[in-house]
Amino acid sequence: MYVGLVSSATTPPRPSNRVLVLFGATGDLAARKLFPGFFHLFREEMMPEDFRIIGSGRHSPGSDDAFRQLIREAVRNHGRGEPDEDWEAFASRLSFVASTADDGSELAAAITAAESEIGAEGERLVYLSVPPGAMRDMVRMLGATGIADNCSLVVEKPFGHDLDSARELNATLHEVLDEESIYRIDHFLGKEAAQNILALRFANGMFEPIWNRDHVAYVQIDVPEALDIQGRSGFYEQTGAFRDMIVTHLLQILGIVALEPPSRIDAESLQLERTKLFDAVRPIDPGRAVFGQYDGYRDEDDIAEDSTVETFAALEIYVDAWRWSGVPFYLRTGKAMAEGRRTVTIGFTEAPLRLFPHFAPGEVTRPSELIFELSDDPQVRIEVQAKIPGPVIDLGRAALTLDIDQAFGDHDGLEAYEKLLHDVMLCERLLFTRSEQIERLWEVCAPVLDDPPAAEAYAKGSWGPERARGLPGALGWRLPDHDVVTD
Repeated sequence: MYVGLVSSATTPPRPSNRVLVLFGATGDLAARKLFPGFFHLFREEMMPEDFRIIGSGRHSPGSDDAFRQLIREAVRNHGRGEPDEDWEAFASRLSFVASTADDGSELAAAITAAESEIGAEGERLVYLSVPPGAMRDMVRMLGATGIADNCSLVVEKPFGHDLDSARELNATLHEVLDEESIYRIDHFLGKEAAQNILALRFANGMFEPIWNRDHVAYVQIDVPEALDIQGRSGFYEQTGAFRDMIVTHLLQILGIVALEPPSRIDAESLQLERTKLFDAVRPIDPGRAVFGQYDGYRDEDDIAEDSTVETFAALEIYVDAWRWSGVPFYLRTGKAMAEGRRTVTIGFTEAPLRLFPHFAPGEVTRPSELIFELSDDPQVRIEVQAKIPGPVIDLGRAALTLDIDQAFGDHDGLEAYEKLLHDVMLCERLLFTRSEQIERLWEVCAPVLDDPPAAEAYAKGSWGPERARGLPGALGWRLPDHDVVTD
């Protein structure tokens, strides 16, 4: 096993003292990700020296103590371990103040008092995890009450429902805040594995020279999910897989994979190149998109008997830029599929001659592929043809594997939300997206939204509709995995 050599040990900076305000503080996202994330940052001494977290929403849990107990259970159920001796010090900084889009005066007063108490120096962090229909009214309330003053505002997806609503949301945000104070969060960009795509490509001279149409035959971004909609029928009936996953997560990953080299790895340079890239993405051809709906979806609670909402989407995309001209990008996601995976595959062009005799005429074989597993246990693999040990020259598919956790076993990474929340407190915008990029992606997706393909039925536990399996041509999708010999 290769052991990673760390070139430098960098201690992350500690944010300055501030107040953090979480709307939707008793909701699912706060319980699963936000509060466990803040508690882990606290234990790792990556929170400010002094801070206050004020939860807010329409309905109070009853008292601050009741709210703290609610968060304790969330940390126990979804965090990295049981709340320990650090819990009381963390919990003492938690409180809850009810508010609505019509009345945020009590919350504004509580924020001002808390900032005075701790001598806040940094921008207050305001996290909006609210239903899409409430977003614009909540933003206007933040402006009217002064909560948006000196504020870093974190906005949770969806960033609109289509191009018009995205523009309306951005216009409302810009009535209250400058673009530089808005952090549109996409947790896929906070994953260690996603950031490693940038690192492996731009820090290693062996990859960048072949990262173009002359050497890359195709790219697949594949995010199947084994879970079904898990009781989220109200959200899914309004959104569907295409809006939920393609317009956001998968196209953002495409933005990392296909990026032109920035002048430096900082927020301004990276944002510039991502904007240029998204401008070059060709509007999606509805004829090269496949929608599906898993069997039994209409039997879920609160789902219409004749629902046409898609739980699966697969499509082909082209980037009309010099580097990627003619290279197809295939994106796929779906609920209730055979496996839950997050995989990016770079397929390279084949050798110009087949010198080895075991290939039959016309036989279709997978070319060399570079695979990024965007999981919590990130791996990078290069799958190639190699000689099978024996007296004759016979080839088989083998893999060279880099296991990031094994290579850097003494370095614990941050979970995606932890990384992004810490970045917001440092006003670091590297892994966040901008208004013009959001609007451009809605433009790219508009042809499919205007003329969506009919959702084809597929069995739960399968790889989606049959027609989607052949979308990438004779090779098909890389998943399900072909058997390979790992290093």
